[in-house]
Amino acid sequence: MSKKDNGATLILAYLNEKNRPYSAQDVFCNLQKQHGFGKTAVVKAVELLALEGKIKEKMYGKQKIYFADQSQFKNVNDTDLKAMDSQISQLSAEVQSLTQSCRQLDAKLKELNSQLTTEEMMSEIQELKKESSGYRARLEKIKSATNHVTPEEKEKVYKDRDVYVKEWKKRKRLASDMMDSILEGYPKSKKQFLDEVGVETDEDCKVVVPSI
Repeated sequence: MSKKDNGATLILAYLNEKNRPYSAQDVFCNLQKQHGFGKTAVVKAVELLALEGKIKEKMYGKQKIYFADQSQFKNVNDTDLKAMDSQISQLSAEVQSLTQSCRQLDAKLKELNSQLTTEEMMSEIQELKKESSGYRARLEKIKSATNHVTPEEKEKVYKDRDVYVKEWKKRKRLASDMMDSILEGYPKSKKQFLDEVGVETDEDCKVVVPSI
């Protein structure tokens, strides 16, 4: 494209190729990004082309519309139009089918990419075998141990625990009742009394009586 024709040659080729009406603004928007045309240059180019008779110009309301000179194209009869429509329908169906196939292939590709490779799977299998071997060794060690706790021993431990917890609660309640009786005639606070007699409560030791 030379600076002299101000893009007119390229714009003429564009209008002939598309063979549809465009305003100067449409031509500018469609070609500006690719070719860097300025709007003023596009307006001058289409006006020049129309003046030279290379394209046609029509007023559409307050806007000028430019389109290719139809005399340069051969006449198309109804048979040709029907053949073209049939071809368009066929190609559209093919495009739709290919688009669907591409989507399916893309989905399959994403699925395959998310899976482990053969090398990664072999490495993972070796790690799992090693982990499984460790668990088997631990299981055999547990089975061969001679210090298992029998159900009877386990039950006795739980019963003893219940007895100790009940006694703990009983003694705590008795101690609390005794302190309450003493504090009725004690001139200082409960905390001062506990400090003086050297008594540590469960709360001081941060322990809680277990539930039964």
